Amino acid sequence: MSVFTSFDINASGLTAQRYRMDIISENVANANTTRTEDGTPYVRKVVTFEEKDGQTPFSRVMNHELDRYSGKGVKVSGVYEDKVTEMNMVYDPSHPDADENGYVTYPNVNIITEMTNLIDASRSYEANSTAFNATKSMAMKGLQLGQ
Repeated sequence: MSVFTSFDINASGLTAQRYRMDIISENVANANTTRTEDGTPYVRKVVTFEEKDGQTPFSRVMNHELDRYSGKGVKVSGVYEDKVTEMNMVYDPSHPDADENGYVTYPNVNIITEMTNLIDASRSYEANSTAFNATKSMAMKGLQLGQ
């Protein structure tokens, strides 16, 4: 694996985790949004990742590339609405979005879960940044040895 492949892998990880943090911040910002443009409550969003060039079968990589890495990083495969977690129903008959029974449907955003995910994404971003800097340092040392 070349130094540039390592840079590519780390850079894709940085980009993916930054995007994940953007989606998490959107979830937190809309934690109390009971009415969106279409009139429904905000629904929590979740980011999924997959390996870049993940379509290559393992046997082909094994036979043709031997021990070379073929993926070269991670990419965002999609952002999906969380339809599994139930919406929060709160009794507040004075709220303008209350139903006929006085319940308001709040988003399925749990601030504790979102903050935990934000810490996880932040640590992953930090790890990719550290690996990027370590690779850069190794490349610089290699150039200094060549002088």
